[in-house]
Amino acid sequence: MRYRRRLRSRIILSFLLLGFGLTTLFAFATMVLRERVEDDLIGEALVQNLEDYSSGFYRDPENALFAFEKIRGYTFSQRRFGNVPFNWRDLPDGVHEISETDERGRPRTYKLAVKKDADYWFFLSYDIAQERATQQQLTYALFGAVVAFSFLSLVVGVWSSARVISPVTDLARRVETLAGSDRPTPLAAHFAEDEVGQLAAALDDYAERMTKLVKRDREFNSDVSHELRTPLAVIRGATELMLANPDLPEKMRQRLLRIDRAAQQCTDLTTALLMLSRNERGTGHTHLLKLAQQLADAARTQLGGKPVQVRVEGDAEATAEAPEAVLAVALGNLIGNACKYTAEGHVRILVAADHVRIEDTGPGLSAEDAARLFERGYRGSGAGGTVGGGIGLSIVRRLCELYGWEVSIAPGAERGAVATLRFAF
Repeated sequence: MRYRRRLRSRIILSFLLLGFGLTTLFAFATMVLRERVEDDLIGEALVQNLEDYSSGFYRDPENALFAFEKIRGYTFSQRRFGNVPFNWRDLPDGVHEISETDERGRPRTYKLAVKKDADYWFFLSYDIAQERATQQQLTYALFGAVVAFSFLSLVVGVWSSARVISPVTDLARRVETLAGSDRPTPLAAHFAEDEVGQLAAALDDYAERMTKLVKRDREFNSDVSHELRTPLAVIRGATELMLANPDLPEKMRQRLLRIDRAAQQCTDLTTALLMLSRNERGTGHTHLLKLAQQLADAARTQLGGKPVQVRVEGDAEATAEAPEAVLAVALGNLIGNACKYTAEGHVRILVAADHVRIEDTGPGLSAEDAARLFERGYRGSGAGGTVGGGIGLSIVRRLCELYGWEVSIAPGAERGAVATLRFAF
């Protein structure tokens, strides 16, 4: 089915169907016209000969049987009507085609002209066995012509399609070589000024605009990420110095810790966005349980007094081959969403060797929302109001695509939702 949908196969199939259709139509028309003309000519000849035969009989009644070439005449008087062949008796005046078997059991086909007067019945039979044999031979010949011309149409279609598709194939091959190139080679110079050349020119214009757009986007992301590092480092350095003061009030210490965690989150986010803009993977070795506990501590400060317990369980030896900043962004978004939309109950973080699962007792979500939550800008409607951050989960999806991970959010067995981040090994 895939081959049949290719452009070249469509051209070949069109030529084949055109050749087959035209030759078949011509053969059918030839057969019909030949049979019709032949029947008309034979019928007219039999009627004329029958008139001559009956006229000759009235001139010389003793001549009851006349023999012509392939034609035999029969006359039956009123006294001899009982001798008329059974299948002739009820035939009206005119020309009829009769198929029967002779005394030896051989099939016989002939035309029979009938004229019935009050006193005499006249019959002329014309043996058309030779015409039928000729017609059969013509049928075979026309069938052979259909096959021959159809094959010729197929050959012409293959040859023509190769000539027609050659520029398109060349264009497709050249477009494939542009993948991953920062400076694509112009295509229009390799093609004539026809439809393919116009398409190549349009692709050149599109590739140039997309190259400039991607380059500008990468430079912007890189510049922003780089410029943010310095003020974030200053903020973290200042908070560390202030936290080192042993006489610091507890409320002030908690606020500084929140500032430090927020600065760390911004640092991780800029690192992850920089990797996404460059489409490159960072290297690292991250302990999942330790990171999950840090993210859980940060999430507890965002609960705002809600009766929600955040628990971390699992394998203490579980690790992932990725920078801690990337995993902090991915898991942080999933844990943050679970804590945000859970009004009471618990958020449970389960760490395993190949995945991390976050279970909550929130309002849950529909199957449609679960399938679309990772689309950029999508905000579903759950039982507890608007669900989904619109951008955060989209960043998680892009990070998973970069590292070959799998992420999903599904409704819980009884209530809430279950988010799973599965790593590739």
